[in-house]
Amino acid sequence: MTRLEARLWLAQRATALVLAVCVMVHLATILYAVRSGLSAEAILGRTRGQWGWAIFYGAFVLAASVHGAIGLRTIAREWLGWRHGSGVAATLLCVALALLGWRAVAAVVMS
Repeated sequence: MTRLEARLWLAQRATALVLAVCVMVHLATILYAVRSGLSAEAILGRTRGQWGWAIFYGAFVLAASVHGAIGLRTIAREWLGWRHGSGVAATLLCVALALLGWRAVAAVVMS
């Protein structure tokens, strides 16, 4: 289990790095949109068919899903003492979050 824990620890830190960059880009984009007075319709008009945004937000979703699932697995194991099944539950949560997030990305880019 030591090797698995080390890999999860590394994945947690790597996804944190990706999330830090994605959050900064996302906030900068929001600030630009608000200061430019763009409406939701105008924003969707700009994102429609833009695969660069789809790739960016798809990576954002993947990083958030993996990061969150690993964190909740750790909480379940350390704080709740839930050893058996925590990995399966975390994997299912990761997949569910990723699918829901990618669905939202597709709605914004392909709408």
